[in-house]
Amino acid sequence: MLDKITETSLLFDFYGNLLTEKQRKVMSLYHEENLSLGEIAEEDNVSRQAVHISLKKAEKALKEYEDKLGLVKRWQENLKLIEDIELKLRSIDVDELKEADKATVLSLLDEIERID
Repeated sequence: MLDKITETSLLFDFYGNLLTEKQRKVMSLYHEENLSLGEIAEEDNVSRQAVHISLKKAEKALKEYEDKLGLVKRWQENLKLIEDIELKLRSIDVDELKEADKATVLSLLDEIERID
């Protein structure tokens, strides 16, 4: 399980464009620029409480998008599958393979490394 900050950042990466402009700005300033609620409030000339409410609404919306669409979950599952495939490929003793099979395994490992 991811920590809350990492999870929120991933959700924002995947679904941030679905938020309102105001929510995107607050999320970006808070999570990416590491500004405090007070600093954001001062920049936008609003109360700290208004920033807090906007931030919580944005985080709730991101979680609801994930609950409905599941893109982050699928991305994490695919990442895990790729890691498992890489481990299996690396466990193969390529020196024991025919040249064509050896080339295939090494090519697949190169492709996996480009994904990272």
